[in-house]
Amino acid sequence: MQPNQFDRLEILVGEDNVKKLHDKKILIVGLGGVGGYVTESLARSGIGNITLVDYDTVDITNLNRQIIALHSTIGKKKVDLFKKRITDINKDCIVNTCDLFISDDNYLDIFNNEYDFIIDCCDSIKAKKLLLKESIERNINYISSMGTANKIDPTKLAIVELSKTVNDPIAKLMRKYIKDEGIKDKIMVLSSTELPKKNGNKLGSNPFVPPVAGLLVGNYVVSKLLDNNLQNN
Repeated sequence: MQPNQFDRLEILVGEDNVKKLHDKKILIVGLGGVGGYVTESLARSGIGNITLVDYDTVDITNLNRQIIALHSTIGKKKVDLFKKRITDINKDCIVNTCDLFISDDNYLDIFNNEYDFIIDCCDSIKAKKLLLKESIERNINYISSMGTANKIDPTKLAIVELSKTVNDPIAKLMRKYIKDEGIKDKIMVLSSTELPKKNGNKLGSNPFVPPVAGLLVGNYVVSKLLDNNLQNN
């Protein structure tokens, strides 16, 4: 029998689960340090339909942490680069792209498709609030990445309930939002317990924290899609 690219994954989770992943539709918003590695891990897990949302281009300052950032890709659109990369990893994956900065006026445009999971890796607090609220209203599985800037220890990262986050400025803003909105749903986020380094208004990053955050989110999503049986096969 000819080997296929998902043989090693099938050994761990079974052929039926690999087929299940192929049938899933995922929305990923934000293709930076965290979102890029989420995208990479889901493409290599055989997700069959991925919608990518980002308005940005690769910048030279992205080279220290973003998987799509190379000297040869500087100035190019991230959504275009990731579409090419995903289809080069898994030619059967359907990739939809939205070159968009999410706002009140346009966020519903990305919901022309149905999704099994919404993954928020964007920097905009406004966009995070819109995505969270829409995911609740539509009853779609959801996870959001909180802050990874100015943190240097990837071992402090974890998937936790938003209400249990500490030392995370973005999570603090989101906790206030759900309190003000009276949201009682269990909101899962990627967050770090590490105190952020104080650099004035500058945002520092390293090659370790954002990628590990992205891989943790990818693992969480695949596990949830397989009914938390990722480690039981």
